Amino acid sequence: MKQEKLHELPRTAGAPVLEETEIIMGLPITVVMVDRFGGERGHGTGYAGAGLATGETKERMHRDAVRVFDYLREVDEQFSPYKETSEVSRINRNEIEPSEYSDEMRSVLDLAEDTKQLTHGFFDVWFEGHFDPSGIVKGLALHNAGKILEELGYENFCVDGGGDIEVKGRNAGGRKWRIGIRNPLSPDGIIKALVLEDRGIATSGLYIRGEHIYNPVAGGTATEICSMSVVGPNLYEADRNATAAFAMGKAGLELVASLPDFDGYMVEDNGIATYTDGFLRYVTL
Repeated sequence: MKQEKLHELPRTAGAPVLEETEIIMGLPITVVMVDRFGGERGHGTGYAGAGLATGETKERMHRDAVRVFDYLREVDEQFSPYKETSEVSRINRNEIEPSEYSDEMRSVLDLAEDTKQLTHGFFDVWFEGHFDPSGIVKGLALHNAGKILEELGYENFCVDGGGDIEVKGRNAGGRKWRIGIRNPLSPDGIIKALVLEDRGIATSGLYIRGEHIYNPVAGGTATEICSMSVVGPNLYEADRNATAAFAMGKAGLELVASLPDFDGYMVEDNGIATYTDGFLRYVTL
């Protein structure tokens, strides 16, 4: 016989959960939502309705997920450099003057300039005269998607955009969200499993979309390291700093380490990984 002190599980334990995925911004966007009402109290067995949401609960949660996806589509329509009708494409074609930019575009440009200064020029939305704010818009949009869920009353959710993730609260089992970091030398493998709560994690690497990150200081494509994963207070912050840190190469980890409440994990092409002092607090088996 063994004994233990009684302790209550967090209210998410056993709550209905809904997971939906749509392709937006050229990426699979997955939203995992734990029912904001926490399920109905059962008789001596915690929460009834554990597992996948069903019936009216599923319909309500689906409507909430649709609101998130609709918002992300609106962002894509406005900021995609690949859509001819987007504001970004119109800027690149010199069809509109800066005085005609939308308020949303002005806000993104201000954030991009702030990021450029913060990262000593290693983040820049302009490259050889071409404007592409994707490096800041994606993380910001996914972070704002989480804000929509919070406004709808959700305290526990996960928003995943192609492996860049923001989590809030706990999963349906009442535990921290378990997140994997892919092996950049073998993308089907996972090299680290993390447990996160109220955090964002973003990874920049050659295996995600090929050689797609430019070094605006030295010029050309950034290829000194294989991947840079950054954990921060939210996905917007993690994503913009992961992009800049990757462009910096090996020195990028020093940038991450210098930022309060951030940690990083860097992988080189020789299979050696280096990480910040606080990174191991997130690692699980």
